[in-house]
Amino acid sequence: MRIETREGYEGTGPGAITPDGCAVELYARLPVGGEPDIIAAAVPAGAHILELGSGVGRMTHPLLERGFTVTAVDESADMLARVRGARTIHSSIEDLDLGERFDVVMLASFLVHAGDEEVRRGILSTCARHVADGGCVLIQREGADYHTHVPRERVDPSGFTVRVASVRPAGEGVNSVHVEYVFPDAVWTQTFLSRPLTKEQFESALAEAGLEVDSYLTPDGIWVRAVPSA
Repeated sequence: MRIETREGYEGTGPGAITPDGCAVELYARLPVGGEPDIIAAAVPAGAHILELGSGVGRMTHPLLERGFTVTAVDESADMLARVRGARTIHSSIEDLDLGERFDVVMLASFLVHAGDEEVRRGILSTCARHVADGGCVLIQREGADYHTHVPRERVDPSGFTVRVASVRPAGEGVNSVHVEYVFPDAVWTQTFLSRPLTKEQFESALAEAGLEVDSYLTPDGIWVRAVPSA
């Protein structure tokens, strides 16, 4: 399967760049953070997780270490080549149809904010199509101020800087976001399209796919557990 670069998405820096502008070498360096603990606390022990947009396995590997079974899906073969210990599927998320259902479907990395509304609909339909009865979908949303107070940056304790350099309108309700990752020995950039969603817009998008919010898992509302609508 060959997936061309997505329109409005690009990346620069050493190594392979994925269709949505992600640099494989960069994501191999990024620290994990607290996401695996949030996920583990929200789902049954030993659950089978369908991870949509797994990348290099930044969350896959910690979830495997916590005793979960993971099927990792990504549209980049270069990303999937870094995943160890999980079943891997090379596919775009919106086109995925495994004919299987999973205890947990996970959609991280703000993928629900896809700039193209049809892509978002396809992604959420994939989530609904693959979640088992009694299962759940875990979704990571952008923070409320993600598109404001720009430029801004933070220095990671491990010694690199993440800089949201610009956010510019790129169509009705869509922004082009440019992010820079500065390491002592290399610099990567990514430009991507993102559609901000209010809480009401987010929940409406879920409803369109046959899903509804079960709970907001973090005080900032970034992590959400959704379930099939009754």
